[in-house]
Amino acid sequence: MTQPINHPIHIVIVGGVAGGASAAARARRLSETARITIFERGEHISFANCGLPYHIAGTISDRGKLLVQTPEAMRRRFGIDVRTQTEVLAIDPAARTVRVRSRVDGAEQSVSYDYLVLSPGAEPVRPPIPGADHPLVRTLRNMADMDAIKAIIDEHRPERAIVVGGGYIGLEMTEALVQRGVSVSLLVRGPQLMGHADPEMTEPLNAELLRHRVDLRLGTSLQQLTPEPQGLRAFLSDGSEIKAGLVILATGVRPEATLAREAGLAIGERGGISVDEAMRTSDPRIFAVGDAVEVIDYVGGQPALIPLAGPANRQGRIAADNIFGRDSRYDRTQGTAICKVFDLAIGMTGQSEKALRRAGRACEKIYVHPASHAGYYPGAHPLSLKLLFDPADGRILGAQAVGADGIDKRIDVLAVAIRAGMTVFDLEELELAYAPPYGSARDPINQAGFAAANVLRGDVSLAHADQLDTLSDQELLLDVRSPAECTGGMIPGSINIPLDQLRDRLEEIPRDRELIVSCQVGLRGYLACRILSQHGFACRNLSGGYKTWLQTRPFTLAGPA
Repeated sequence: MTQPINHPIHIVIVGGVAGGASAAARARRLSETARITIFERGEHISFANCGLPYHIAGTISDRGKLLVQTPEAMRRRFGIDVRTQTEVLAIDPAARTVRVRSRVDGAEQSVSYDYLVLSPGAEPVRPPIPGADHPLVRTLRNMADMDAIKAIIDEHRPERAIVVGGGYIGLEMTEALVQRGVSVSLLVRGPQLMGHADPEMTEPLNAELLRHRVDLRLGTSLQQLTPEPQGLRAFLSDGSEIKAGLVILATGVRPEATLAREAGLAIGERGGISVDEAMRTSDPRIFAVGDAVEVIDYVGGQPALIPLAGPANRQGRIAADNIFGRDSRYDRTQGTAICKVFDLAIGMTGQSEKALRRAGRACEKIYVHPASHAGYYPGAHPLSLKLLFDPADGRILGAQAVGADGIDKRIDVLAVAIRAGMTVFDLEELELAYAPPYGSARDPINQAGFAAANVLRGDVSLAHADQLDTLSDQELLLDVRSPAECTGGMIPGSINIPLDQLRDRLEEIPRDRELIVSCQVGLRGYLACRILSQHGFACRNLSGGYKTWLQTRPFTLAGPA
């Protein structure tokens, strides 16, 4: 543990924004005598980088509102020596110095430190695509990037843009461009949007993009760009070509760990700077925070890279605490996040099913599709919630939700539940705020808890949509929806007996086959299984019902196949 500091020290911070700026402000609050210097190679010391796409879209019209803290205000309020347009070239841990260069006049100098905090962030990945160095090909990391993209739109007024990548930045930039009247082709190399999520939970995003006339191309990559008189010609992996006046590369980010690596600091297996719970690197005098560091996943225990502003802010505070002898710890990461996609939002916390499967972790899952608030109150929207839990003790391992309303509320509750070590049985008991405009007497969180607890108590056995393609002749699909509902589509091979007729038609159901029962969202299927099991039938309920099954179907331009 770092010993308390009683004499004036010099803290040098490399990089601002969330991690570095919060470390600097916290250090000043803890010590009026410390000398604090921030080196930032850009023009701005602290800006809302998550807001950049929304200024491009015009949603945030005042550019100045993105400036969280200016260098002048930081100097005036906190007495911090802020040096923008100054790049740190090298670290000498033995001498405790950094070599810096002004990007204005090229002057270099060596600056000593007692403690060093690295907050260099993450840099956009630029795939080695021929022609990607053209000025109409941009990435989005800082305000200069934002200004350049906005200038192209304002001055050149491109009819079409290509966005490469279906993660947070790719989706946010797609929406921003559409709002600016630009047609968008969204290229995603993999089979789904939002690669951190499970694929069935991203299917509603596909339909939402199509609804806003986005040319969505899953499983398609950008191969080459060539200049045209009015922009660029893009050659795609499927053999097609697109003309565009702007290309946005949003193919992910990687930690900026070059300074740390060249200084001999330990680098983690994911490529981020290795730190302990105190945000201390392998050198006890050097701390690192933010997008450049490698942390530990809260659920799985494996190394993780989490380029999010919330964790970076907390890490900066923790690093400053430990410099001044306070025992402050970063207790792993859950990767809690949310993304707006036009009128929908997708949120997640904890681990996805595919991450748990890759790690060999046992898990069970349930799906519920309730309304965002009481259905009789105007404005209720359907949401889809997936809950992952340990089949042995019910501990919550992860959750994902998608819908038009109430997604942030439910994911935040489940994020707290994971942090508190809660189980699905605890979700049954949660007392959450209810009034018809905001929720239901039985909140979707409670509903997820009930559905999961029913499984663990043995009240029902589950089937999952991804198992239906491999059923044997010893199993039978039974749809208990109304005939009118079934005219809109059924799982192939199903027979239909409506739930309200089930008790009177038991003799029509073979007793030598296991029944896989489905309804629209899973509730009536559960009720049917309770009836059938008490009459001696073997049955499993399809979790999430027909709606979840549809979300697992291969995506086509017309929707799920």
